Order: sequence, then C-alpha cells, then structure tokens
Amino acid sequence: MLENKKKIQRTLRFVLLAIVSVIFGFGVYRWNAQSLTGNVMPMPFGMGIGVVMSGSMEPELSVDDVIFVVERDTYEVGDVVVFQQKNVLVVHKIIEKNGEEVVTQGTANNVPDPPMKISLIKGEVVFHIDKIGGVVTWLKSPMGTIVILGVAVALLLYSYSLEKEEKDEKDERLEQIKREIAALKGNGEPSSDCHCEQSEEIPRNEV
Repeated sequence: MLENKKKIQRTLRFVLLAIVSVIFGFGVYRWNAQSLTGNVMPMPFGMGIGVVMSGSMEPELSVDDVIFVVERDTYEVGDVVVFQQKNVLVVHKIIEKNGEEVVTQGTANNVPDPPMKISLIKGEVVFHIDKIGGVVTWLKSPMGTIVILGVAVALLLYSYSLEKEEKDEKDERLEQIKREIAALKGNGEPSSDCHCEQSEEIPRNEV
C-alpha cells in the first residue's frame, strides 16, 4: 500500500512538472512569435487553437467557438481555413482556387475576399467546440497562465510535503521500535544488584 502511494506521488509530480514545462515553453514560444514576427496564431508542430471573434461564418461557426487548426500541404475548395490579415485572424471558406491563389468568403458575407496566395493560409479548421472561447482566451492570457502555473507549483510542493511527513512518521516509528527493543533487552538481563552467598562446605566423615 505504501509503495503504491509513493508511485502515485511520483507520477503526480512527473505530470505536474510536465504541465509546468509545457505551459512555460508554449508561453515563451507564443510571446516570441507574436512580438518578434507578428504571428498572431503560432502553429507549433503544425497545429494551433483559436477563438472565433465574429459571425462571418454563421451558422457553421459562431462567436466564442474554439477552433482547432491543422496545417496542410494543400487546400481545396470547400475547406474552412484560417489566415492572417495584418494582426487579425480570419476564418473563411475557400470558394475558388486558381493555381497558387485562392478566393475565400465567409458564409454569412455577401461578397468574397480578395484573392490571396495559398502560402498565407495557416491551416484548415478540423474541429470546433461551441461557446467556450471566453475560457480559452482567459487561459491564454498572462493572468490565466500565472494562475495555472501557481496551482501546478502548489500541488507539486504539497506532494513533496506529504512525502516528507510520511518519511518523518516512518523515522519516528523506527525510533519507537528501537526504544521498545532496548527496553525489552534491559528487562531480560540479570540485575547487577543481586548478591549471592557462597554455601558452606559440608565436612566429610573420614573412615
């Protein structure tokens, strides 16, 4: 039971350290991408997450929907794609493809967008979750990142404190056992205050 508990604690610490490392690493990566290159949606490993900010893709996508974007080698008519215009991300559908250029349009818009190069597309929307954009936006904010890191570090320290308490209790039990063994040994030894009188020799009759 104790060994299983230790394994659980070690696994918990490993997971928490991994979470802290991933959040810190992604935060640094995103900050570098946004501040140095102006990339609003970093795509580590060819994947990204965004939040829909307008209703141009209604009813397919709504405001505050979270979208998961995957980079593709090629894009075709009908794909819902994400591209960046200045410092703004746009989520529209490809309605026309001409060689290395595509034309996109929001399903709720009356006019298409100007033609653009396919290389400007960040990726295709492959999945979305309705109406949780506010939570994701907060988690991606500096305050959200600080809160997550703080909780992870607190849980990590709590795990170490539990292990230290268990070690102290184990050491105390060992010391108690040693004291009990020493007491038992002391009770089993002959008393040093015992004085034994020498018996007198009985004289033998000589024949």
